[in-house]
Amino acid sequence: MLPDASCSAGPLTGGMTAADATELARVLKALADPARLRLLSLIADSPTAAACACDLTEPLGLSQPTVSHHLKVLVDAGFLDRDKRGVWAWYSLIPGALQRAVTGVPGVAELSPA
Repeated sequence: MLPDASCSAGPLTGGMTAADATELARVLKALADPARLRLLSLIADSPTAAACACDLTEPLGLSQPTVSHHLKVLVDAGFLDRDKRGVWAWYSLIPGALQRAVTGVPGVAELSPA
């Protein structure tokens, strides 16, 4: 049986390139972890909009190496800036990074309610 020709909306064009999709998937994967989401929240909520790595282990209940790993993933994904101050590393949110990740799929932003 032949498919019904009326179900075709026509050729699909546009959308993301394979490279763009791979990069966005890497960025979104960085967010897909409860500890990383908590880190972003803790840093965003800090009075100075920055936090020392040494202050982030206790609220998460994770070891320092584990927290450092999660912070590195967030830095590499472009969500956090890292500033070395003496022996400590301080982290701050990169303005607009989360918004760019959320609206990274072409056409999706237009579907969101206003």
